[in-house]
Amino acid sequence: MDIKHWGAVDGVTGSCHQLILNEHNSILIDCGLFQGAETAGKAGAESLAIEFDLSTVKALVVTHCHIDHVGRIPYLLAAGFNGPIYATQATVAMLPMILRDALKLGVTQDQRLIDACIRKLKSQMIAVDYKVWQRLPVDGLAKVKFKPAGHILGSAYLEFDCGKGKRVVFSGDLGAPYTPLLAAPKSPYQADVLVIESTYGDHCHQGRKARSALLKTTIEKAVADNGVVLIPAFSIGRTQELLYELESIAYAESKKNPAAMWANLEVIIDSPMAAGFTDFYCEFSELWDAEARRKTQSGRHPLDFETLYTVSSHKEHIQVLNYLAKRNKPAVVIAASGMCSGGRIVSYLEQFLPDEKADVLFVGYQARGSLGRDIQQYGPTGGHVFIDDKRIDIKAGVHTLSGYSAHADQKDLLNFVKRMRKPPKLIKIVHGDEEAKAELARLYRDLLPECDVVIAGYGLE
Repeated sequence: MDIKHWGAVDGVTGSCHQLILNEHNSILIDCGLFQGAETAGKAGAESLAIEFDLSTVKALVVTHCHIDHVGRIPYLLAAGFNGPIYATQATVAMLPMILRDALKLGVTQDQRLIDACIRKLKSQMIAVDYKVWQRLPVDGLAKVKFKPAGHILGSAYLEFDCGKGKRVVFSGDLGAPYTPLLAAPKSPYQADVLVIESTYGDHCHQGRKARSALLKTTIEKAVADNGVVLIPAFSIGRTQELLYELESIAYAESKKNPAAMWANLEVIIDSPMAAGFTDFYCEFSELWDAEARRKTQSGRHPLDFETLYTVSSHKEHIQVLNYLAKRNKPAVVIAASGMCSGGRIVSYLEQFLPDEKADVLFVGYQARGSLGRDIQQYGPTGGHVFIDDKRIDIKAGVHTLSGYSAHADQKDLLNFVKRMRKPPKLIKIVHGDEEAKAELARLYRDLLPECDVVIAGYGLE
């Protein structure tokens, strides 16, 4: 048995791993899109192409539907993959919407081609419940169990039984504990081989109370001059977490003082995708944690409140941009994409980065080479960025709240291994910048001196 890596080894995007069972049978885990610096020097088609041999790949197993884990699936299908695609019930429900939008934005406007691709995708998808063994079409060599990862709705880490009691675990993206809406992941009993993400392998997040208090004070300071707060956020996961926290803050502050700023602060979701995924979160509310379910039972809705507005069409988007530019009243705008690599957030940034009354609030990881990372890096010193080859001077305030990452931090990644009753003999570290991978590798070696800890490279490295 071997594991080859076809993405998420030079950074945090393009997740794609191949579990090779023998010379005739293998399983693909995720098939994600490369973004940011990991596309440097490559034409668009080159960063999307499936360049590895698919002749032994009998199935694709999907951990969750963030684009950096699923974005190359259409190219996998185009390359001739006709096998089953296994994912959780929620991921199967959301994946067509994710890929339809990705095809429309990055590949073609031809609706017939898009529809044909989505039809093929749907014909190959198989929904699997959490915590049940699913047999795979690999001559009885392996089966898989999806375990809750707590990252986004439907996310899972994967536990493979490869026979003779051997377990191989792929973490996918693990969520942080005490995240609103979703329960924290619980470690598997055993992992002989562990392939684990390392996004925050060198960093620890703030606690939930601290980050909520910081979100509150940051927004209060940012809107004190009646300015606009821009929050780039992934349509699925981060947007819903933010809505949950903002509703909680507004509810508590309005009870203290019905005339408080929070009682009337407009929150604008400018993302049809985010609105659609919020509907999915409501549809699959049985996956919410106990706290969120208690709120709904008391008559509150943690993903909806009186001052929340959703923007749908492009025409409305332009109207909102003009409206915000002319008015003298505070507002919070949440728009995709999370790393500012495209989508409607770019229009807001072009409009408001030069505005001293505006603020940009980052609540998630910004990959190297992304517009978000550039703003994060150069904004605090009054620098500039380029948007569509146009120089934009940054006069807006720039803030980062790392506690809102949907990823496990260093402590959580260590605990995921510590809490296994039978710890791994081999750990392969993926999905992180070099510093994060190196630090996490050092800590794992200290924790498990007998374990072989390696930083994965392309192919069999």
